Order: sequence, then C-alpha cells, then structure tokens
Amino acid sequence: MIRVTRRYRFAASHRLHSERFSEGENRALYGKCNNPHGHGHDYVLEVSVSGPLDPVSGQVINVSALDNLVASRVVHDFDHKYMNADVREFQEVVPTSENILRVIEERLAAHWHSVFSGDGPRLEAIRLRETKRNLFELRAS
Repeated sequence: MIRVTRRYRFAASHRLHSERFSEGENRALYGKCNNPHGHGHDYVLEVSVSGPLDPVSGQVINVSALDNLVASRVVHDFDHKYMNADVREFQEVVPTSENILRVIEERLAAHWHSVFSGDGPRLEAIRLRETKRNLFELRAS
C-alpha cells in the first residue's frame, strides 16, 4: 500500500458558541474564540488516501479527480465563508476544528465511491491546520 497526501487551503471565519451554554459558560469554554463578531483562519487541509499502485497508470489515485472532489465538496463551500451561517452543517453544530473535520469526512465519503472504484484508493486521514500551533487529525473509518 502507498499513501498519497494532497494539501488544500481555504480561508474562513467562525464563532465558537453553543446555545446550550450560558454566555459565561461559552466564554469560559471557548475563550477569545467566542468573540460575538467571529474570527478567521487560513486553514490548511490535508487529505491522505492509500491504496495499491495501479500497474497501468503508475498511480495510487487520480490526483485530478481527488482535487475536483475536494474543491467541489469542501473548498467551494468553505472558502471565504462565515461557517456558522454559510455552511449548512454548522447552523446547528459548533464549527470547532473537530467538527469541521467530521463534516469534511462526511462530505467526501458521500461521494467517494461515485468518483473512485470500490477496489481503488481509500480515504485514510484528514488533517486540518487551524493555526501554527493547532493541528487536528481524523483517521477515516
């Protein structure tokens, strides 16, 4: 098996705030990320896939097909958006980086087999760098 990782970028803003908590609880839990006006990040998204080497193409994955899938299902909907209002999944779920990863995985998985054959590459991991100090990783199932 060979692993291939592609890197993508998008800029987005969000506010970490839950209606389940009081204003004080939100401030205590989310700190400065609870700013009522939101705040933004230049996110770096890494998508890792693994699979056998195709003897004909010499590749594990059709990189253009992966790029198109990530662009159409993730970057297009997230880039330069206020996630809390502009991304449907975050209208009721707090857009933490952990939840952003989960949504990205769901979006990619929903279309994976229509783009890649059953014996082809599998989604292995998704990493999201929010800041220089914060990197989140989801290992796909």
